[in-house]
Amino acid sequence: MLLKSIVKPKGRLTTVREDATLEEALKILEDSGFRCVPILDKTGRLFRGNIYKMHIYRHKSRGGSMQDPVTSLLKNATKYINVNAAFFNVFFSIKDLPYITVLDDNNYFYGILTHARLLDVLSQSWNVNVGSYVITVISGDERGDLASIAKIITKYTSIASVISLDVQEGELVHRTMFTLPANVEEKKLQQIIDNLERKGFRVPEVEDLKLGRNRNQ
Repeated sequence: MLLKSIVKPKGRLTTVREDATLEEALKILEDSGFRCVPILDKTGRLFRGNIYKMHIYRHKSRGGSMQDPVTSLLKNATKYINVNAAFFNVFFSIKDLPYITVLDDNNYFYGILTHARLLDVLSQSWNVNVGSYVITVISGDERGDLASIAKIITKYTSIASVISLDVQEGELVHRTMFTLPANVEEKKLQQIIDNLERKGFRVPEVEDLKLGRNRNQ
Protein backbone atom coordinates (compact mmCIF):
# COMPACT_ATOMS: atom_id res chain seq x y z
CA MET A 1 0.00 0.00 0.00
CA LEU A 2 1.36 3.42 -0.96
CA LEU A 3 0.17 5.12 2.23
CA LYS A 4 1.66 2.49 4.52
CA SER A 5 5.04 2.79 2.83
CA ILE A 6 5.38 6.52 3.56
CA VAL A 7 4.08 6.57 7.14
CA LYS A 8 6.58 7.13 9.95
CA PRO A 9 5.85 4.24 12.36
CA LYS A 10 5.25 4.52 16.09
CA GLY A 11 8.62 3.03 17.01
CA ARG A 12 10.43 5.97 15.43
CA LEU A 13 8.30 8.68 17.00
CA THR A 14 8.39 10.86 20.09
CA THR A 15 5.09 10.59 21.96
CA VAL A 16 3.58 11.66 25.28
CA ARG A 17 1.55 9.44 27.61
CA GLU A 18 -1.90 10.60 28.62
CA ASP A 19 -0.95 10.58 32.33
CA ALA A 20 1.92 13.06 31.81
CA THR A 21 1.71 16.59 33.19
CA LEU A 22 2.03 19.68 31.02
CA GLU A 23 5.46 20.26 32.55
CA GLU A 24 6.60 16.78 31.51
CA ALA A 25 5.10 17.20 28.05
CA LEU A 26 6.86 20.54 27.56
CA LYS A 27 10.21 18.98 28.45
CA ILE A 28 9.63 16.23 25.89
CA LEU A 29 8.73 18.82 23.25
CA GLU A 30 11.74 20.99 24.09
CA ASP A 31 14.16 18.06 24.09
CA SER A 32 12.85 16.70 20.79
CA GLY A 33 12.57 20.06 19.03
CA PHE A 34 9.08 19.25 17.75
CA ARG A 35 6.24 21.74 17.99
CA CYS A 36 3.65 19.00 18.31
CA VAL A 37 3.64 15.31 19.27
CA PRO A 38 0.93 12.64 19.64
CA ILE A 39 -0.62 11.81 23.02
CA LEU A 40 -1.14 8.06 23.56
CA ASP A 41 -2.96 6.19 26.30
CA LYS A 42 -1.07 4.38 29.08
CA THR A 43 -0.72 1.24 26.95
CA GLY A 44 0.84 3.20 24.09
CA ARG A 45 -1.72 1.79 21.69
CA LEU A 46 -4.58 4.27 21.57
CA PHE A 47 -4.33 7.75 20.06
CA ARG A 48 -5.82 10.44 22.31
CA GLY A 49 -4.88 13.60 20.41
CA ASN A 50 -1.96 15.97 19.84
CA ILE A 51 -0.21 18.35 22.21
CA TYR A 52 1.27 21.58 20.85
CA LYS A 53 4.15 23.48 22.41
CA MET A 54 2.46 26.84 21.72
CA HIS A 55 -0.66 25.84 23.67
CA ILE A 56 1.40 24.86 26.71
CA TYR A 57 3.28 28.17 26.63
CA ARG A 58 0.02 30.09 26.29
CA HIS A 59 -1.43 28.18 29.23
CA LYS A 60 1.68 28.94 31.31
CA SER A 61 1.72 32.66 30.39
CA ARG A 62 -1.88 32.96 31.60
CA GLY A 63 -0.99 31.56 35.01
CA GLY A 64 -2.15 28.02 34.37
CA SER A 65 -0.70 25.17 36.41
CA MET A 66 2.01 23.14 34.72
CA GLN A 67 0.89 20.19 36.83
CA ASP A 68 -2.36 19.95 34.91
CA PRO A 69 -2.70 16.75 32.87
CA VAL A 70 -1.51 16.92 29.27
CA THR A 71 -4.99 15.86 28.17
CA SER A 72 -6.34 19.23 29.34
CA LEU A 73 -4.80 20.79 26.24
CA LEU A 74 -5.05 17.93 23.75
CA LYS A 75 -6.11 18.84 20.21
CA ASN A 76 -7.04 16.99 17.00
CA ALA A 77 -8.55 13.98 18.82
CA THR A 78 -10.66 13.10 15.76
CA LYS A 79 -8.02 13.90 13.13
CA TYR A 80 -6.77 10.55 11.87
CA ILE A 81 -6.99 8.16 8.95
CA ASN A 82 -6.75 4.38 8.57
CA VAL A 83 -3.53 2.89 7.24
CA ASN A 84 -5.49 1.37 4.34
CA ALA A 85 -7.30 4.58 3.45
CA ALA A 86 -7.31 5.73 -0.17
CA PHE A 87 -4.34 7.99 -0.82
CA PHE A 88 -6.46 10.93 -2.01
CA ASN A 89 -8.28 10.98 1.35
CA VAL A 90 -5.06 12.22 2.94
CA PHE A 91 -5.45 15.59 1.25
CA PHE A 92 -8.86 16.15 2.80
CA SER A 93 -7.60 15.13 6.25
CA ILE A 94 -4.19 16.73 6.69
CA LYS A 95 -5.02 20.31 5.65
CA ASP A 96 -3.37 22.67 8.18
CA LEU A 97 -2.08 19.91 10.47
CA PRO A 98 1.69 19.34 10.80
CA TYR A 99 0.93 15.65 10.30
CA ILE A 100 -2.02 13.29 10.14
CA THR A 101 -2.25 10.41 12.60
CA VAL A 102 -2.56 6.94 11.08
CA LEU A 103 -4.37 4.06 12.80
CA ASP A 104 -4.15 0.36 11.96
CA ASP A 105 -7.10 -1.94 11.27
CA ASN A 106 -7.66 -2.40 15.02
CA ASN A 107 -7.77 1.38 15.50
CA TYR A 108 -4.43 1.27 17.32
CA PHE A 109 -1.89 4.03 16.77
CA TYR A 110 0.30 3.06 13.81
CA GLY A 111 2.25 6.24 13.11
CA ILE A 112 2.04 9.60 11.36
CA LEU A 113 2.26 11.00 7.86
CA THR A 114 3.95 14.39 7.80
CA HIS A 115 3.40 17.26 5.40
CA ALA A 116 7.05 17.05 4.37
CA ARG A 117 6.79 13.35 3.44
CA LEU A 118 3.58 13.95 1.51
CA LEU A 119 5.17 16.78 -0.47
CA ASP A 120 8.19 14.60 -1.16
CA VAL A 121 5.95 11.92 -2.67
CA LEU A 122 4.17 14.52 -4.80
CA SER A 123 7.45 15.98 -6.03
CA GLN A 124 8.51 12.51 -7.14
CA SER A 125 5.46 12.33 -9.38
CA TRP A 126 6.99 15.12 -11.48
CA ASN A 127 10.01 12.89 -12.16
CA VAL A 128 12.19 16.00 -12.07
CA ASN A 129 15.36 13.94 -11.65
CA VAL A 130 14.83 12.08 -14.92
CA GLY A 131 13.03 14.77 -16.93
CA SER A 132 13.97 17.53 -19.34
CA TYR A 133 10.88 19.73 -19.58
CA VAL A 134 7.44 19.97 -18.04
CA ILE A 135 4.87 21.31 -20.49
CA THR A 136 1.49 22.63 -19.38
CA VAL A 137 -1.22 21.86 -21.92
CA ILE A 138 -4.59 23.61 -21.88
CA SER A 139 -7.53 21.65 -23.25
CA GLY A 140 -11.30 22.02 -23.35
CA ASP A 141 -13.89 19.82 -21.75
CA GLU A 142 -14.00 17.36 -24.64
CA ARG A 143 -14.02 13.61 -24.20
CA GLY A 144 -10.78 12.04 -25.38
CA ASP A 145 -8.65 15.20 -25.08
CA LEU A 146 -6.14 13.55 -22.74
CA ALA A 147 -5.73 10.58 -25.07
CA SER A 148 -5.29 12.91 -28.05
CA ILE A 149 -2.62 14.98 -26.30
CA ALA A 150 -0.75 11.87 -25.20
CA LYS A 151 -0.89 10.47 -28.75
CA ILE A 152 0.67 13.64 -30.16
CA ILE A 153 3.47 13.68 -27.58
CA THR A 154 4.28 10.00 -27.99
CA LYS A 155 4.87 10.53 -31.71
CA TYR A 156 8.11 12.14 -30.62
CA THR A 157 8.95 10.72 -27.20
CA SER A 158 7.70 8.74 -24.24
CA ILE A 159 6.05 10.50 -21.27
CA ALA A 160 7.88 10.43 -17.94
CA SER A 161 4.84 11.49 -15.89
CA VAL A 162 1.53 13.30 -16.17
CA ILE A 163 -0.56 15.26 -13.68
CA SER A 164 -3.99 16.71 -14.44
CA LEU A 165 -5.12 19.87 -12.66
CA ASP A 166 -8.46 21.70 -12.33
CA VAL A 167 -10.42 18.58 -13.17
CA GLN A 168 -13.74 19.41 -11.53
CA GLU A 169 -17.31 18.93 -12.65
CA GLY A 170 -18.41 21.89 -14.72
CA GLU A 171 -14.87 23.08 -15.56
CA LEU A 172 -14.57 24.16 -19.20
CA VAL A 173 -10.77 24.32 -19.28
CA HIS A 174 -8.28 21.79 -17.92
CA ARG A 175 -4.53 22.04 -17.39
CA THR A 176 -2.42 18.93 -17.72
CA MET A 177 1.30 18.85 -16.96
CA PHE A 178 3.47 16.40 -18.90
CA THR A 179 7.07 15.66 -17.86
CA LEU A 180 9.21 14.76 -20.86
CA PRO A 181 12.20 12.38 -20.54
CA ALA A 182 15.75 13.68 -20.08
CA ASN A 183 16.76 12.95 -23.68
CA VAL A 184 14.28 15.45 -25.18
CA GLU A 185 16.14 18.37 -26.74
CA GLU A 186 14.91 21.85 -27.63
CA LYS A 187 14.16 20.97 -31.26
CA LYS A 188 11.98 18.00 -30.38
CA LEU A 189 10.25 20.03 -27.65
CA GLN A 190 9.29 22.68 -30.20
CA GLN A 191 7.98 20.04 -32.59
CA ILE A 192 5.72 18.69 -29.83
CA ILE A 193 4.44 22.16 -28.97
CA ASP A 194 3.80 23.08 -32.61
CA ASN A 195 1.90 19.85 -33.22
CA LEU A 196 -0.21 20.28 -30.08
CA GLU A 197 -1.14 23.84 -31.01
CA ARG A 198 -2.00 22.86 -34.59
CA LYS A 199 -4.49 20.40 -33.10
CA GLY A 200 -6.13 23.16 -31.05
CA PHE A 201 -4.37 22.63 -27.72
CA ARG A 202 -2.55 25.50 -26.02
CA VAL A 203 0.86 25.26 -24.32
CA PRO A 204 1.14 28.43 -22.21
CA GLU A 205 4.10 27.36 -20.09
CA VAL A 206 7.21 25.21 -20.31
CA GLU A 207 9.42 24.46 -17.32
CA ASP A 208 13.04 23.72 -18.14
CA LEU A 209 14.09 21.22 -15.47
CA LYS A 210 17.77 21.46 -16.39
CA LEU A 211 17.89 25.20 -15.87
CA GLY A 212 15.23 25.28 -13.16
CA ARG A 213 13.12 28.01 -14.68
CA ASN A 214 9.81 28.57 -16.43
CA ARG A 215 9.23 30.26 -19.72
CA ASN A 216 5.99 31.50 -21.14
CA GLN A 217 5.09 30.52 -24.67
